[in-house]
Amino acid sequence: MQGSANLNVMIKAARKAGRSLVKDFREVENLQVSMKGAGDFVSRADIAAEEIIKNELMDARPNYGWLGEEGGGEEGKDPTRRWIVDPLDGTTNFLHGLPHWAVSIALEHKGEIVAGVVFDAAKDEMFFAEKGNGAWLNDQQRLRVSSRHKMIESIFATGVPFGGRGDLPQTLQDLARLMPICAGVRRWGSAALDLAYVAAGRYDGFWERRLNAWDMAAGLVILREAGGLVEPIDPEGDILSGGDVIGANEAIFDSFAKIIRD
Repeated sequence: MQGSANLNVMIKAARKAGRSLVKDFREVENLQVSMKGAGDFVSRADIAAEEIIKNELMDARPNYGWLGEEGGGEEGKDPTRRWIVDPLDGTTNFLHGLPHWAVSIALEHKGEIVAGVVFDAAKDEMFFAEKGNGAWLNDQQRLRVSSRHKMIESIFATGVPFGGRGDLPQTLQDLARLMPICAGVRRWGSAALDLAYVAAGRYDGFWERRLNAWDMAAGLVILREAGGLVEPIDPEGDILSGGDVIGANEAIFDSFAKIIRD
């Protein structure tokens, strides 16, 4: 699939950061780790990956704005465009030696996510999309959401709140309503990959609360371009600013959303 110049820059940056992360992942026990907050770790590898991505993207598009997990936000000379980056989504998995984490890069234009890349470097899977051009895996495979239309046959993904989070009771209530009527729920620790997996038809739906914009920005456009529906859990809310998201294939979205919103 032939992407735009912006998308090619994003893919190049993701691959470069991914190579750096894979190298550190092989030596994960030697990483210098500090605490950012309860259950939220930051490592030398995480910071280095963001620096690689920022250098690549800002060298190519110096006028764009920037929002990164580690470095915060910067206003660009072009107020209509902004990079939204999570250099390592799934940091806790990474630090425990679990090969399920990703580089996530999105481009926002006038408040809308118009391009996204989610790179699973450990498995060499590059998920990407641009508005109007479909969603793709590794250049050749067109992504489409699953065609399942029965809840009892469907698998869902979410994030279960960790220590220090106050929304655990709400998530447990979600699970109590959903699990008896579906084929299973997975909690794999990377919202970016959860959204990409729904786009690829590996999961049938995903929901989570209190995410940051960089956790999900790229995944939103990938899932939409794969034919999925994505909305805020609160129908009156905004996904990126509110942090609550629900997505699924069109056939089960209404049934799924009713359970989570109930």
